[in-house]
Amino acid sequence: QNVLQMNAINSNYVDPNNLKFEEIKILGAVQEITSVTVSQNNVVENSPHKITYYPLEKVAHITGLQLELGKSYTLKWTQQMTVNDRFNCYPSPDPTQEKCEQLGCTWEPVTSNSDVPPCYYSSDNAYSIDNVEYTSSGLSANLTLNSAQTRANDNFTAPISTLRLEVKYHLNNMLQFKIYDYQNARYEVPIPLNLPSSPTSTEKERLYEVSVQKKPFGIQIRRKSTGTVIWDSQLPTFTFSDMFIQISTRLASQYIYGFGETEHTMFRRDMNWNTWGIFTRDQPPTYKMNSYGYQPFYMALEQDANAHGVLLLNSNAMDVTFQPTPALTYRTIGGILDFYMVLGPTPELVVQEYTALIGRPVMPPYWSLGFQLCRYGYRNDSEIAQLVEDMQKANIPQDVQYVDIDHMERQLDFTIGARFAGLPALIDKIKKDGMRFIIILDPTISGNETNYPTFSRGVQDDVFIKWPNTNDIIYSKVWPFLPNVEVNESLPEETQIQLYGAHAAFPDFFRNSTVEWWKREILEFYNNPTDASKSVKFDGLWIDMNEPATFLNGAIGGCRNDLLNMPPYIPYLGYRSQGLIVKTPCMEGQQYLPDGTPVRHYDVHSLYGWSQTKPTLDGLQSATKERGIVITRSTYPSSGRWAGHWLGDNTAAWDQLAKSVIGIIYNIPVGLFLNFQTGADICGFFKDSEYEMCVRWMQLGAFYPYSRNHNQKGTKRQDPVSWNSTFEDISRNVLNIRYTLLPYFYTLMYDAHAHGSTVIRPVLHEFVEDTTTWEIYEQFLWGPALLISPVMHQSAVTVNAYLPNARWYDYYTEEDIGFRGQFRILPAPLDHINLHIRGGYILPWQRPANTTFYSRKNPMGLTVALNDDLFAEGQLYWDDGVRIDAYEDGVYLLTSFTANQTVLDIRVSYSGYTDPNNLKFTDIKVLGVSTSVKQVTVSQSNGIIASSHTVDYNSTKKVLTITGLQLELGKEYTVQWS
Repeated sequence: QNVLQMNAINSNYVDPNNLKFEEIKILGAVQEITSVTVSQNNVVENSPHKITYYPLEKVAHITGLQLELGKSYTLKWTQQMTVNDRFNCYPSPDPTQEKCEQLGCTWEPVTSNSDVPPCYYSSDNAYSIDNVEYTSSGLSANLTLNSAQTRANDNFTAPISTLRLEVKYHLNNMLQFKIYDYQNARYEVPIPLNLPSSPTSTEKERLYEVSVQKKPFGIQIRRKSTGTVIWDSQLPTFTFSDMFIQISTRLASQYIYGFGETEHTMFRRDMNWNTWGIFTRDQPPTYKMNSYGYQPFYMALEQDANAHGVLLLNSNAMDVTFQPTPALTYRTIGGILDFYMVLGPTPELVVQEYTALIGRPVMPPYWSLGFQLCRYGYRNDSEIAQLVEDMQKANIPQDVQYVDIDHMERQLDFTIGARFAGLPALIDKIKKDGMRFIIILDPTISGNETNYPTFSRGVQDDVFIKWPNTNDIIYSKVWPFLPNVEVNESLPEETQIQLYGAHAAFPDFFRNSTVEWWKREILEFYNNPTDASKSVKFDGLWIDMNEPATFLNGAIGGCRNDLLNMPPYIPYLGYRSQGLIVKTPCMEGQQYLPDGTPVRHYDVHSLYGWSQTKPTLDGLQSATKERGIVITRSTYPSSGRWAGHWLGDNTAAWDQLAKSVIGIIYNIPVGLFLNFQTGADICGFFKDSEYEMCVRWMQLGAFYPYSRNHNQKGTKRQDPVSWNSTFEDISRNVLNIRYTLLPYFYTLMYDAHAHGSTVIRPVLHEFVEDTTTWEIYEQFLWGPALLISPVMHQSAVTVNAYLPNARWYDYYTEEDIGFRGQFRILPAPLDHINLHIRGGYILPWQRPANTTFYSRKNPMGLTVALNDDLFAEGQLYWDDGVRIDAYEDGVYLLTSFTANQTVLDIRVSYSGYTDPNNLKFTDIKVLGVSTSVKQVTVSQSNGIIASSHTVDYNSTKKVLTITGLQLELGKEYTVQWS
């Protein structure tokens, strides 16, 4: 017990080299060894040693000892649980000593830090394993419960004794480990993942090795190449009951990114005893509040810059606690534990492997990358017509105009209110100008109308969520108003809903009948079967309130099942004391999966938005016969296969600029990176925006994947033509940059769709070896090649930008900036956003226009940014911008560009599309050309061709500009300069 006895049994030889034991390693030290004493003949000696403890490996390394060979010594050490090694035994509100000790745990508050749990585990978890069955593709074992060790508050948190562990080595870079009840079937997330029908990994090629710790039970996963432990769950917290499941793991570092949807103030997660709840809710972004989406995925960096990712496929209300050990604890109140780990080893590969698992993000139409305008509170259709006209007069690019629920009759889906009677004609006119239109749809349907086909057909098709074991629809209050009432619009919105709100029913989008009903309603709104002049020819659908949201907790008349709505453990959610029904319907609602399996809303609540997303895209595409876009508020892993996402109802406040970047680059991905078309409401949704903030936000928002300015009813206008001419100039200039670079950006979208790469890219994804980048979130990249360093602080006219170790060119001057691998204060006057092009890359571009309909017809160009070796490469993906499945059907053109020394090769990698506009590359700029250029030749396979281009070489900037070229898109060329 914590003693090492060194006895010299026979001392007849003295080594002449005066040998000493200088270091000792103690393996299997579960708690930190904090002190060691060395004694001889019971006399403690003065010993200058040092102790290093490695918690993941459970190894103590004692160095600096001077124990002479041939002498006897006694070493004694003390092990102590540091506060960082505590795991919270009472995560519910208001812990007390009595409640703590009832659970068999230790009560010891830390007065200096109230975040440290006062009640913690002091004994092992109650599970063990007797024997493990190994196969070539995984392992399995049954868990044994030591009932003498278990403590539970009630039957629903009594540990289950019939658990089974299954580990499957699916791919060399991906494995699954799953713990479930083998005797009683439990709810499992009904979302298909892309798994091989049988594992394809091999012992030799696998990046990981798994060991099962038998008593107490735990799973340990190591990265084979480095030996780093990346999962280690042999911890006291593990328990698995009907309504409380908990598992912890030690982490390989403090650098964890992901989990959502919640607002974060820093890029990586804060490991200082922080808990975040995950459960979809209509909650505007607020610190520590669970919000619209459910994203139980994280990416972790290891100390040596390798990266891995972990998905817990569970959809019940959950929370995750981060502690400085470093460790994390999951607690969920239903389902099973079903983990998937991807091994990277780079951050970008983690994303590619994760999207291979859950499904690649949708390919957006080209027009959706243009600028978009919206607001809640347009008074009528002529106000929108005037706005669009003003934007066109000011020459500010805009591709998309929206309407919010204002356009509806009393907020009823698939209706047009009297003030918007001219909407169908307005949409037709806008579209003739080359623009696009998006309308909003909420999921809930009013049941108080006498002639409302959407509801009556829904009842006929049995699409609405009902009370269990009855034929009664669950109603709550959402947006729809009652018929025949005089609405007092001066009252607060919430009061109006309480007074005038109709009975709102919730479609169950899992059901096949609901999917068909929803598609038909979308189609008949697009093609009105009784009056063609009322057809609303939208191009995209914006689905809101699909958490699902209500303005009344639970249902009209209250909920009926206290256990489900107020379970024994309520995760760390906002308004925790009110249970699970805050701003959402009752948890006992009865839903049905496509195969008819009954499920409780309690289990699938956080999948509601996910279940609505694909049916909405299918309905949109069947109506428009084009790719279209769906923008959804509520998401779950794989939502990005069908939709984009906006970060919801943010506020016009300076802190929201940086938080939006955190939300987008590690959005829920975020999530994490999984809705590659993500953006925040530019200039803020709530509150009046102010001039300088809105300018800076327009500059930042011009580089969001989804670039939309949107705000709340009753706030002042904040669109680009509502301020002054300077604001218009700044908006026009920055949006023209966006539109110029759209060919490059669209190619990144293709790369995301085809290969799962990130579009908006954290700097660390390109420079992970540089640990400075692990904390950077006030800058981000478009793909690998364009660095964006926006101003996000009030009154700032400079930005402290980090330029990683590469050659960088100023986007505007095209000069090599001459420094790298350091922070630098860059000037950023109000009309300027700092942009830098990375050496080694070629950016395709196109002359901008006020809509992409026109910009897509314009001449194209290339910017070749040479690196230190005078090399650069890039590609261009091009299709018609709207065709459904253009990539899958091979109706696209892929062109690659390679520059080496003084030669640029343009090669066609795939030729399945010819653009009708006879597009040509007319301009090529080569940055970083160090010697003077007099001559440029253009050749094709059969030699040099005639070309009436002009050559300009700027020796100060070291830039070669070639204009007047006629290089046809879809043909191959070699351009050479000398």
